[in-house]
Amino acid sequence: MVLLGSTGSIGVNTLIIAKRYNIGIEALVAGSNIDLLNKQIKEHRPKFVAIANEADRARVNHPSVLCGTQGILELIERSQSTTVVNALVGYAGLAPTLKATSLGKRVALANKESLVVAGEFIDMSLITPIDSEHFGLWYLINERPVSKLYITASGGAFREWELERMKDATFSDALKHPNWAMGDKITIDSATMTNKLFELLEAKWLFNTNNIDAIIERKSIIHALAEFRDGSTTAHFAGVDMKLPIAFALRGEVEEPILPPMDLLSIGSLEFLPIEATRYPIWEIKEHILNHPHLGVVVNAANEEAIKAFQKEQCSFFGMSKMVLDAYKEFETIQASNINDIIQIDTEVRAYANTR
Repeated sequence: MVLLGSTGSIGVNTLIIAKRYNIGIEALVAGSNIDLLNKQIKEHRPKFVAIANEADRARVNHPSVLCGTQGILELIERSQSTTVVNALVGYAGLAPTLKATSLGKRVALANKESLVVAGEFIDMSLITPIDSEHFGLWYLINERPVSKLYITASGGAFREWELERMKDATFSDALKHPNWAMGDKITIDSATMTNKLFELLEAKWLFNTNNIDAIIERKSIIHALAEFRDGSTTAHFAGVDMKLPIAFALRGEVEEPILPPMDLLSIGSLEFLPIEATRYPIWEIKEHILNHPHLGVVVNAANEEAIKAFQKEQCSFFGMSKMVLDAYKEFETIQASNINDIIQIDTEVRAYANTR
């Protein structure tokens, strides 16, 4: 297989699963963590390697190193593997998804922005999500008729904070997630609830439904719930560990233990809470964007710029959501007809967001 984003959390876990099932690694793609990449190269002996920056090429212990976006696309095209695991972060993951699917390759997708930005232009028959929420929904549905789907949210770093205190929250504060440790962007998106908005859009494309919502379950033990037409509701319990959805994405079916079973007696009480726009302003557009999913490109572009501004202390925590909502209103009537339009809209939205 080809693994994009090998040094991140998803990438590292993917290599653990690949080793367990003797799945060969034809190519690795990484960002700037060259030391870890070199360890992965030594262990898995990929035929091709790609990295983000040309300046790091000399540090990579491999005879065939490609660089940048074009390097990644060339790597995908040159590879013989029929499976591409896309664990890249942000908009950068879209072009590789499009390239892989255009070649008929199956994409095990952890890059949620691919579907958020361009879901209508991606062949869903070639997409298998690596995401605990969407894996949970797939696991629960099992071809049975459903009336509504639910995914859960942890509530993010500020779920216990008073609203007044949140106004002064810093970038480092937002990275202190109570349940797990992942990359900066996904952790910030968890704090603003943008991550969950994106997952709703993903679910819309993956399951072809608008009957989906998100609720807060603070322990991150239940990842998804399915409400069936017969009136019953079932929940998917699992530990906070991505190896399970990765294993299913790579193997198709798994019948042996991947995670330890849940210790139900140690869980204690469970509570479900609504996601409120006063704490998570991005939630104001939830219903609208589910009905107008083509606007995902607007939210994603504005959000990526807002995170940069927050990190540089150019806006407040709530200022990020304001930047996104302003851009959403400004570009509300825009709609892409093709991928070139998507690229143009992305550029225009980023330029607009940076003037706010």
